Amino acid sequence: MRRFFQSLILVAAIAAAASCSRYQSVAGDPMEAKICTLDNGLKVYMSVNKDEPRIQAFVAIHAGGKNDPSDNTGLAHYLEHMMFKGTKSFGTSDFEAEAPLLAAVDSLFEVYRTKTDPQERLDIYHVIDSISYEASKIAIPNEYDKLMSMIGARGTNAFTSNDLTCYVEEIPSNQLETWAKIEADRFMNCQFRGFHTELEAVYEEKNMSLADDDEKVYDALDSMLFRNHPYGLQTVIGTQDHLKNPSLKAIRKFKDTWYVPNNAAILLSGDFDPDEAVAIIKKHFGAWKPNPDLPKFEFKAEEPSTEPSVKEVVGVESESVAFAWRTPGSAYPESELSEVAGMVLYNGMAGLVDLDVLQEQKVLGCYVYPYDRTDYGLFIFQGMAKEGQKLEEVRDILLAEVGKLRSGDFPDSLVTAVVNNIKLQHMNQISRNQGRVFLFLESFISGRDWKYDCGKIARLEKLTKKDISDWACKYLGDNNYALVFKRLGIDTSIKKIDAPKITPIVTNRDKQSAFLQEIAAYEPEPIEPVFVDFKKDMSVLEYKGLELLYKQNEKNDIARLSFIFDRGSDNDPLLSIASDYIEYLGTPSKSKADIASELFSIACSFGVRVAATETSVTVSGLGENIGKALGIVSSLLNEAVADEAVLGELKSDIFRARADAKMNQRDCGNALWNYLFYGPEYVRAKTLKNSELSALDSGQVLGALRDLLGCAHKILYYGPAPQDEVLAMLQERHPVADNRKSLEKTWPVERPTPSSEVIIAPYDARQFNYMQYSNRGEAFDPSEAPALELFNEYFGGSMNSIVFQEMRESRALAYSAFADMDTPDHLTGTYSFMAYIASQNDKLRQAVTAFDEIIETLPQSPENLEIAKKGLLSRIRTRRVTGEAVLRAYLKARELGMDEPMDKMTFEKVGEMGMDELLATHERWIKGRKYIYAILGDPKELDKAFLRTLGPVKQVSLEEIFGY
Repeated sequence: MRRFFQSLILVAAIAAAASCSRYQSVAGDPMEAKICTLDNGLKVYMSVNKDEPRIQAFVAIHAGGKNDPSDNTGLAHYLEHMMFKGTKSFGTSDFEAEAPLLAAVDSLFEVYRTKTDPQERLDIYHVIDSISYEASKIAIPNEYDKLMSMIGARGTNAFTSNDLTCYVEEIPSNQLETWAKIEADRFMNCQFRGFHTELEAVYEEKNMSLADDDEKVYDALDSMLFRNHPYGLQTVIGTQDHLKNPSLKAIRKFKDTWYVPNNAAILLSGDFDPDEAVAIIKKHFGAWKPNPDLPKFEFKAEEPSTEPSVKEVVGVESESVAFAWRTPGSAYPESELSEVAGMVLYNGMAGLVDLDVLQEQKVLGCYVYPYDRTDYGLFIFQGMAKEGQKLEEVRDILLAEVGKLRSGDFPDSLVTAVVNNIKLQHMNQISRNQGRVFLFLESFISGRDWKYDCGKIARLEKLTKKDISDWACKYLGDNNYALVFKRLGIDTSIKKIDAPKITPIVTNRDKQSAFLQEIAAYEPEPIEPVFVDFKKDMSVLEYKGLELLYKQNEKNDIARLSFIFDRGSDNDPLLSIASDYIEYLGTPSKSKADIASELFSIACSFGVRVAATETSVTVSGLGENIGKALGIVSSLLNEAVADEAVLGELKSDIFRARADAKMNQRDCGNALWNYLFYGPEYVRAKTLKNSELSALDSGQVLGALRDLLGCAHKILYYGPAPQDEVLAMLQERHPVADNRKSLEKTWPVERPTPSSEVIIAPYDARQFNYMQYSNRGEAFDPSEAPALELFNEYFGGSMNSIVFQEMRESRALAYSAFADMDTPDHLTGTYSFMAYIASQNDKLRQAVTAFDEIIETLPQSPENLEIAKKGLLSRIRTRRVTGEAVLRAYLKARELGMDEPMDKMTFEKVGEMGMDELLATHERWIKGRKYIYAILGDPKELDKAFLRTLGPVKQVSLEEIFGY
């Protein structure tokens, strides 16, 4: 049967090749892209890359937030969510019975949105909730995610921007036919079920965006620069009023208008045959009907600005200033100059802002970047003030750099270096499948011809300094920018969207549509797993008594050379200071600007990365220049000239950054995780107090780094040079002392949880971050890996997991939630269970109670288990460890005392496991644990009476969790 099916595909491939005999391709294209347009207008972009038997697949729709009607914003984003709800074929056990209920919900929402009386709206919503509950008895939530999990997909996702909506999957190469069948069905026949629970997710996104200070800044910039265009008149997520009054009828109209093949593209990169791929796509998507009356998006051109526009926004995070100019969008040739101009100003090494502002420590931090959308772009500056510095001063410092760009006050060589580094970035991007499909996506949405895109580097190589300064004079004027001051304060304008109460929908875990059963029955030609073989896939060499791990890069000319020392910030907190300090210093023969410019000119870079248990010095860039770059970096590390004034400014900036971190929700959350895992003693021991930091001098800081450099270390090389050339380069550029110190790696000890307790860390927000942690001290045992990996996949590993189904789909209690049994990454580590919820303050009791219920009483679904198992095995079959990752995998395996990856054991054992083994894993590893519960949120808004039922409640300060 399989052979007959493959014969049909071959016949179809021949037919498809005939219909696409004129693939668009470009001579010299390193991606060797083939582009085809089907009879219904659907464009197919393809690039073959056989690094692993997988395919990155995007389905792109050329419509986004700007296509929303002005009186009904947020439709594109709503539709993105609804596209995961299934079709007439899947997501339901009986569509004929379900259809009238869905129609009733549609009609009621049309009535609901016209009402203004609160009680009348509640009454209608109660009816919507009741009918939706009845419909949920027939529906099968998350069946799309189950289908994707079953075929071994990774990265199931979607995103909506102003100009586009894109649906993302990464699939095994033998499942292209299955993927196409599923995707074609959902794009042609999607049904809007489970709408009222999905509203909760959208409300959560809106509430989070309203409280996000960066979102406020970008929205303010858009509103000033785009007074005619939807970029500035409406947001992708929509207004609160429109979100509270949704119309399924309007969402369906949006889909019927824009989700058509002559407005869509399929973008593929990976291991496949283009002719067969086109045959498959034509077979499944060929019946997709085009829209002959596809609207052309039109907009009124923006008027030139004659004076700066200024706004202020307030929020609880650190202050900043941002300003931006309106520039040509990606549909226009001049947009390419934005990229070059942006890197002339700021490239992380040798741009004008890098050298004149950041290296000279004139501001706390800043960024410069072009942000391209199709119709218009933005050229954005953002800056943060040092202690005692006004935002107006930051603005003036950065504006002065724009003046230099306009006047051409920079060397011609900088433009050449920028273009060389853009070439390097491009080389890196096309080495990954996702990078290739993003290039396709940009080309499709911008309406550019692929041949034009392939000529980009050649065009950039012709640019001169005058071209860049002329462009800056034309678009980055003295008076045509918009400016936003982000001040500290409480934003009283924020009004949270309160969602009506809903009845949790039925999960129907044990139901499966006939469509899913058909997919499950199909078995494509299996792909046999290929596990990394450290003896064949890399070399372990010796250089002067040091271990050298080597792998040759046979794909391109990019190289990475790393020196890894088994000492990190846990052993010596000064190393983190030293890694920052060294970047501001020069040597007796070269200034810091000379060093940065020289490295950038040869398309190389370096970094000192200090982790908790190790420090690495890495040089990367064009392989032919790595030796030269290593010489420059070695001189800097060994001969850096101390500068107490620079260190003083650095310490002042660290103090300011520490204060700012306590105002940032993400930073506070990360600090709380660290505190939760390792405890207060660890935080205190590894963190320099402000008084200790203040007392440091250059001798201590550089001494810590130089002492480290005199220690034994591992060397990792991944690049195009053969082994003998690498050894010769090290001999010339990396002398090592005979009396070097040996280092023994030490690891932090995870906090045990003999009893339950609750920790509250204060953060003024309407959303809480909830963390649940347990560690009983079980030592690493590789034989446990298969059972635990399968449990994680079933319970908390994806949108098909129990956690996602219960917490978001069924009960709408959290925007994001996960749970995981964490395996140690070193031999002295221990197993930990961790869980996380992000939701609104008023849902704390419900969310934690529901979470505790599913953790303690594992919901059983043999059908879901088979899906989880099949997906896990499929991913292992198609997972390949390649490139530099081979060297890292070797080190990871060795730290666990293993000589082969755990994937191999998992693959061999998981197939034999069933529900009994899963329940035994839950009984042994999960049930009855003691937990430390940690909540980052506003203590005044949290239900403390409920939290006390979990354990003794302790409130800690931000100073305690950060350690300063």
